[in-house]
Amino acid sequence: MKLLLVLPILLPLVTALVMLPFRERSGVQRGLGLGASLVQAVVAVALLSRVYAGGILTLQAGGWAAPFGITLVADLLSAVMVAATALIGLTTSIYSLGSIDRERERFFFHPLMQLLLVGINGAFLTGDLFNLYVWFEVMLISSFVLLALGGTPRQLEGSVKYVTINLLSSAIFLSAVGILYGVAGTLNMADLSARLPMIEQRNLLSVVAVLLLVTFGVKAAIFPLFFWLPASYHTPPVAVSAIFAGLLTKVGVYAIMRVFTTVFTGPESEAIFRILLWIAPLTMVVGVLGAAAQYDLRKLLSFHIVSQIGYMLFAIAIQSPLAIAGGLFYIVHNIIAKTSLFYISGIVRHKTGAFQLKKIGGLYSTEPLLAALFLVSALALAGIPPLSGFWAKLMVIRAGLESEHYFVTAAALVVSLLTLFSMTKIWNEAFWKDDPGVIKVTDEAHGNGRTALLYLPVVMLCGVIIFFGLSFEPVYELSARAAGQLLDVESYRNAVLGGGL
Repeated sequence: MKLLLVLPILLPLVTALVMLPFRERSGVQRGLGLGASLVQAVVAVALLSRVYAGGILTLQAGGWAAPFGITLVADLLSAVMVAATALIGLTTSIYSLGSIDRERERFFFHPLMQLLLVGINGAFLTGDLFNLYVWFEVMLISSFVLLALGGTPRQLEGSVKYVTINLLSSAIFLSAVGILYGVAGTLNMADLSARLPMIEQRNLLSVVAVLLLVTFGVKAAIFPLFFWLPASYHTPPVAVSAIFAGLLTKVGVYAIMRVFTTVFTGPESEAIFRILLWIAPLTMVVGVLGAAAQYDLRKLLSFHIVSQIGYMLFAIAIQSPLAIAGGLFYIVHNIIAKTSLFYISGIVRHKTGAFQLKKIGGLYSTEPLLAALFLVSALALAGIPPLSGFWAKLMVIRAGLESEHYFVTAAALVVSLLTLFSMTKIWNEAFWKDDPGVIKVTDEAHGNGRTALLYLPVVMLCGVIIFFGLSFEPVYELSARAAGQLLDVESYRNAVLGGGL
């Protein structure tokens, strides 16, 4: 059973290595990528089922007991995130079959996507902070190359901004890890949770906590560290933008949730939560206002990534079981809805030849299926019942009211209305108004028979959105159990350290 912990990392890594000799045989790379993504989805479901039924699963690599060896841990939070990653990995594999050009495939697009999944799954499953840093670097390297692949000036400009700010955050992360190891003598998260309350240098721990918040905040694109995201996510192919939009910022949110709930459990985390209560509404408002001002479809959606992160930060800051459950539900819902909207932006580009809303229109009459899929994803993002976003927002807002954080709760409600306004703008411009006829659709835009491969992932994700909305009770139960497990630090510690310190 413990093999299930390694497979989400090992499978994409082996797949990427096996793909390398087939540079000129894109068909082989596609087949391997799709097959591996299918197997990863099966493994992720098996891992989630095992953790749900049997509790926290741990693995000490090489037989070295924690805190001395490399620890992999899967609690329900990690398992849910790995399952969400597998779903997005699978749908992106399918989408890329219909959208990625041969030249990018020759320069290892498919192996790089698998390496990106290695980094993401590693970050979700690691049990120590140094390996979290390593997985962040794996993600950074593969995502930077994917961002720059194609070499257009716009891509290179976005890549430079992306890699510069992320390298800076990596340096801060490494500094924080070094200080923490010097103070505590360990980087194993379970061991740290036991040792940190006994350490006397509280000022140093406060510095480390702030450095880690800055590091994870850059990854999560929180206010005011978000500017690199809307400057870069609209530049690569849609398949790359979509997996970035769905997963990369959520790794940062996961790290904030994990470290400031499991590792730091004293006054440092309380201070971080108070900071997050200010950052959360600012992230929501700045993101949604940025989106409202945009007419480039992918830039608009990129600003919405920032805005939605604010809700997740709000849930983490409250720290009640309901808030954490709502935050987890919100993360998964947002991964699915946001990825679906980016896929749809690619289909819009495929059908009309443009991302600019002012240059396109009339898709409601010419593409009714696309219009319906957009409505499902957009209304879910805005939190309209009975879709998944409604329940996720309801849980977070109810937790905000119960904890008497009325100002942030009011901001969340106002931002929901502005989100609906932004989605309505896309609907009016791209789907409802008449086609202005500015763009003459090229033969390339008409497609080459691979259109179904663009639609299928969106249909899959919209199906999950509707399922989550109509099957709220089992989804809520899973979220609540994950929240209870996350807040029960002693159980996590016992699972990793074997009941002793």
